[in-house]
Amino acid sequence: MREPCFVGIDTSNYTTSLAFCTKGGETVANLKLPLAVKAGERGLRQSDAVFLHTKNLPTLFESARPFFEKYEPLAIGVSSTPRTQEGSYMPCFLAGVATAGALAASHGIPCYEFSHQNGHIMAALVSSGACEELIGRDFAAFHVSGGTTEVLLVHPNGNDFSCEIIGGTLDISAGQAIDRVGVSLGLSFPCGAALEKLALSYGGKPFAKKGSVKDGYCNLSGLENMALDMQKKGTSGEEIAAFVLTFIGRTLVALTESVRERYPGIPLVYSGGVMSCSILKRMLAGDGCYFAEPALSADNAVGIAHLTRLAY
Repeated sequence: MREPCFVGIDTSNYTTSLAFCTKGGETVANLKLPLAVKAGERGLRQSDAVFLHTKNLPTLFESARPFFEKYEPLAIGVSSTPRTQEGSYMPCFLAGVATAGALAASHGIPCYEFSHQNGHIMAALVSSGACEELIGRDFAAFHVSGGTTEVLLVHPNGNDFSCEIIGGTLDISAGQAIDRVGVSLGLSFPCGAALEKLALSYGGKPFAKKGSVKDGYCNLSGLENMALDMQKKGTSGEEIAAFVLTFIGRTLVALTESVRERYPGIPLVYSGGVMSCSILKRMLAGDGCYFAEPALSADNAVGIAHLTRLAY
């Protein structure tokens, strides 16, 4: 007899993801396929992302066959929007929504829709061990990724979250800055892991600077310009990488201090692909700070599976 489970699907702009969790809350599968980005490119058009997800999903479900043989889905969840805000929309999520709807209808089980951002937050709660402590109460969450750098005040909303934006970037995201500089250095997109490796190999002291932070918001576009200027002057890739990540880390520290001033004692959760960087974690670590484990910082469907479990 198969064990009951909950299935999550996420089709972000760069990763097709499928996850399973049990009724007891154990994550038993976290399957992912990246979307291919051509060398030298800094992203994908939405039409290309939808096409690539459509190609990836059958392959991903085939790799999940052993889990479907062992576990019986009670419900399926899917990320259908980027954020919880009204009007939030990206075509790439349609591929996941169509697949989840078909699976739910064929199995006669419920299908729940969540935002991609809430999936990231839930994955951080689950993998940091903070789920029991923070679920059902207000906390602050940083969502730092390729497309987003936002600070959120998170409120419980039944078995999901409602998120109020209280800070973030006023121009490009931290992930965009990392990828743009990384591509200019000859790294493959997305560049986060490779840029971190370069930075860790730098033996000197990085140039200390941070983005301007005012009223909980920052600017990061100047970082890209400074890094490209360093490259033109012949600065090594290792030093540029260390500068970029230190700049972002110092900016996130300033944003964190801003949150603590406005909301004394509030727990802080850090999520999103950029937060898999060990350099940033070391700069931000402290009491009341929770981080997703590296495998669950980047795009994944694990948070969606666990939100589905709660909704069910």
